[in-house]
Amino acid sequence: MSLIVQKYGGTSVGSPALIRRVAAQVNEARARGASVAVVVSAMGDSTDRLLDLARELTPELDPRELDALLATGEQVSIALLATALRATGTPARSYTGAQVSIRTDSAHGKARIESIDTNRLQQDLAAGIVPVIAGFQGVDPQGNITTIGRGGSDTTAVAIAVALSADECQILTDVDGVFTTDPRMVANARCLDRLSFEEMLELAGQGSRVLHLRAVEFAKKYNMPLRVRSAFRPSAGTLICSEESAVEAAIVAGIAFNRDEAEFNFFGLPDAPGTAVKVLKPVSDANIEVDMIVVSAARNGKTDLSFTVHRDDYVQTERIAQTCVRVFPDIDFNSNNGVAKLSVVGVGMRSHAGVATVLFETMAREGINVRLVSTSEIKISILVDEAHLERAVRALHESYGLHSR
Repeated sequence: MSLIVQKYGGTSVGSPALIRRVAAQVNEARARGASVAVVVSAMGDSTDRLLDLARELTPELDPRELDALLATGEQVSIALLATALRATGTPARSYTGAQVSIRTDSAHGKARIESIDTNRLQQDLAAGIVPVIAGFQGVDPQGNITTIGRGGSDTTAVAIAVALSADECQILTDVDGVFTTDPRMVANARCLDRLSFEEMLELAGQGSRVLHLRAVEFAKKYNMPLRVRSAFRPSAGTLICSEESAVEAAIVAGIAFNRDEAEFNFFGLPDAPGTAVKVLKPVSDANIEVDMIVVSAARNGKTDLSFTVHRDDYVQTERIAQTCVRVFPDIDFNSNNGVAKLSVVGVGMRSHAGVATVLFETMAREGINVRLVSTSEIKISILVDEAHLERAVRALHESYGLHSR
């Protein structure tokens, strides 16, 4: 008998009718001969509503008490789903993160899972009972309730699957799988049958919101196959697993994008050791994450440096940048928070030339200026004016033939 861990998000358990649908899907998997453990998120937007309630009391939220509050959302979901399963005749038992003993560190709001005690879960599965586990939460060494950040239910599901040595971890959501790009932007975007962990990590890191990045990292580390499929209609979905060298990989698997970028450009910096540190260290010291970094080749003893940050950090980074301008009074500087990042991803890039050429030819044909470029072994990222993003994505999707395979 195979063992599957299924994770259902908030939109999948947003009402009693939807919870009954989830119970039916769990029963269908059991009818096909699988043993099933389930991880669920809080219902609908209940986490946001709990957060709003706390903010009505005070803008200064204590992290420990906030975790204790937010964890109640999943407690509702697990009890209701276990009730729905039992109403169909399926034995089920709900568990909070503390009851399973999902042990985390003490970083409230962004805790990391350290261990999971699977004894009770294994006993349930052996007895034919479906364990229904709260995602997003755990307990620290002092017994405090912790949460592991937004999207953390994906990470919980993968961690449970690894701890139970499951055959597959299924993330059931409101889309059919992972698409070549956002189907709301490109009507003929195609649902992918399979992706490598490396490709999914790049897509998730570059703006694709289908899977939480930490969950993919966890799955890759322990080689746990992930399947993303719809919670609302029959779908094989997208299998995310280790790359199979025997299979000819697509040159480009997909296109991800992120609108939340801001750009900073320093022109004419001294070409000397330590210059980049003087610009970037104050940014990192302010706990601001830098994304793209591009340094130009030196000419006449001068060099240029450009980098991007999340748009939410634009104002603070602008203040820091102005202090750097005073350190280097002879440079030119500008910034821009109207930009977006677009990333072309595919493991086939390792063995095929011309991917960058197609990208630049397409942008030239569309009259779109490429502001910055950064690359990895299986990714090319470019920065463009946000006003041109949708046109750029559609044109590249067509140029790489992503709709027709």
